[in-house]
Amino acid sequence: MSMLVIAGYAFCGAAAAGLLGALALRLLRGRSVAVALTVVAAVAVTAMLAGTLAVAEAMFLSGHDLSVVTTVAAMAAVVSMATALLLGRWVVARSRELTLAARSFGEGGSFAAPGGASTAELTALSDELAATSERLARSRERERALESSRRELVAWISHDLRTPLAGLRAMSEALEDGVVQDPARYFRQITAEVDRLNSMVGDLFELSNIHAGTLPLSPTRMSVYDLVGEALAGADPLAREHGVRLVGDRVDSAPVEVDGKEMTRVLANLLVNAIHRTPADGTVAVAAELRDDSVVLSVTDGCGGIPAEDLPRVFDTGWRGSQARTPPAGAGLGLAIVRGIVEAHQGHAAVRNVAGGCRFEVTLPAAATAGG
Repeated sequence: MSMLVIAGYAFCGAAAAGLLGALALRLLRGRSVAVALTVVAAVAVTAMLAGTLAVAEAMFLSGHDLSVVTTVAAMAAVVSMATALLLGRWVVARSRELTLAARSFGEGGSFAAPGGASTAELTALSDELAATSERLARSRERERALESSRRELVAWISHDLRTPLAGLRAMSEALEDGVVQDPARYFRQITAEVDRLNSMVGDLFELSNIHAGTLPLSPTRMSVYDLVGEALAGADPLAREHGVRLVGDRVDSAPVEVDGKEMTRVLANLLVNAIHRTPADGTVAVAAELRDDSVVLSVTDGCGGIPAEDLPRVFDTGWRGSQARTPPAGAGLGLAIVRGIVEAHQGHAAVRNVAGGCRFEVTLPAAATAGG
């Protein structure tokens, strides 16, 4: 009998066993991997045995030879299925450990990869779950920080609104009852309180547009020198009122592409904050310099410095500083608006302590020169 015929008989016998194994795997889909591995091992041994028996029948082997072949195949089947069962139980155990570990961080905890050896696929899955757990932890931390910031903002806004509203109510009742000796002074106070409320509402609207990504910008090419000059002129009356000196030094005339109105507001907020924080006879310095392809605007005050634990929160919504420092009037939105406007211009806002105070820096992309 030629080898081709023998191969044909062996293939037919093995193919029949393979089809039965495929049907068994289909019927058992969704079951444990241990069962699947046992079926695969059984199919391999059965395919070998079926092919051997088919060839033996075709070659008219003796009964003794056939029993020897059958015994050898049976022993191979026992060893193969035992090995597959042990491997399957080990994989199932590792999968269960991984499932329990994944369930812990799915319920708000952190993922801790189970110890011990594992398959390459389960190890890769464990590493990915650990990375996902870290991302979720950072996301939860940001969510908690934002929620805390929102609660603080609502509390501060409520307090800041309640005070002027109570004053307006008292003054209006006094005017209505006719017990006011100087109505003109009351009208001026009412106008001042209304302006203050209007400013707070404007800040909230501006911050809402920033957070929604809908802040309207109309960039134009302008000189930093002109931008700083306008901001200094606008803040000069407030500085005189508080006895603070405004100094504009090292101001380059580098060009920038910015929305003049919004960037003037950035500098105005920084200057107002610096003036309120600087004691009388102190100095607030404004500088602007070209660094590589960026323009850095800085406002340095004499506040005495910001506590290290507060530095990361300076630009958060509603931040007003530690309780040891007296906060200025307002809802604590000025620096949050600064960061939002600067980032809308593809820039960056930062703060650091310097000798006697702190320095706020706004980094903006420099406009391309005419030759560029």
